[in-house]
Amino acid sequence: MKENKIEISIIVPIYNTEKYLKKCIDSLINQTMKNIEIILINDGSTDNSEKIIKEYKDKRIKYFKNKNQGIGKTRNFGIKKSTGKYLMFIDSDDYISYNCCEMFYNNIINTNADMVVSNFYKDNQGTIEEIKLDDFSPSSIKGNKDLLLIINPGPCNKLFRKSIITNNNILFDEEHKYEDMPFVMKYIKYARKISKLDMSLSYYCIHSNSETTIRDKRIFDVLKQLRKVRKEFEQENYLKESINIFTVDIITNYTIQQRYQKDSKIRNKFIDQSFDFMKKNIPDYKNKKYYKGKNIVRRLVESSELLTKLYCKIVGIKYRRWTYELHYREKVFNT
Repeated sequence: MKENKIEISIIVPIYNTEKYLKKCIDSLINQTMKNIEIILINDGSTDNSEKIIKEYKDKRIKYFKNKNQGIGKTRNFGIKKSTGKYLMFIDSDDYISYNCCEMFYNNIINTNADMVVSNFYKDNQGTIEEIKLDDFSPSSIKGNKDLLLIINPGPCNKLFRKSIITNNNILFDEEHKYEDMPFVMKYIKYARKISKLDMSLSYYCIHSNSETTIRDKRIFDVLKQLRKVRKEFEQENYLKESINIFTVDIITNYTIQQRYQKDSKIRNKFIDQSFDFMKKNIPDYKNKKYYKGKNIVRRLVESSELLTKLYCKIVGIKYRRWTYELHYREKVFNT
């Protein structure tokens, strides 16, 4: 590996993350692997993000400032500006271990893979939980169709070969939320070999105001992205059951999450449309095969439109009451 050759481009969209940005950038400039470029894209931030970025003098940093365009368009912009053979995507409120690039690079070279995926940590405001994916031998979906169910549909714990992206016109959705789902799934389709690195190297952070915790009308974009995924694989008959399992898993995950939705009209409308989606596309969605690893109570709730609504309503009332009391106590304590 030549000392001056860029092997990995790390693409970081940035929007109003001043509280977490320094930790993210520090984790990138201190990588044990030096032949990297760090593409920082300010997506119209109105806080001190730009000031923080300009404090860094590392020559590997390429800084771009755009008007606010959204994370999908910003990531696509980063792909165009990248010069590395391989790509990583990091959110600006997340961070990675200092040996992350080196471990990913060594694995993709040793296995001659098109993608490397690893375990990761979930950092929920200081509470760290390790998320371990099922192990698998290097393969493609033609050799192991379970890869569609093992690999999480997010880009931030993976190393991608850039040529697969450019040769197959794989882009992030620029109009809707949950833009990473069809991107990752389409990439998996075209990857000739995918490898699993049995290490946890990235930290996926959850904050009170992060995209993960926001519940609003954008939740309907989940169904739009699922339609794209299903259309992408509609000719792959041997993957039909895997795609159906993936669909049910995604839908039930997001319908149950509606317990955090404050607007009952949005909550019920999304649950209605989600079950209509399953009834239309997966008539046997109540079958046990779609709920493997889940106990009977959870299966009954997730497979029933009525019970899902009831669960979200009851748990949601308790959750909002708890958060109200918590905020009230904090307000009184800090007064």
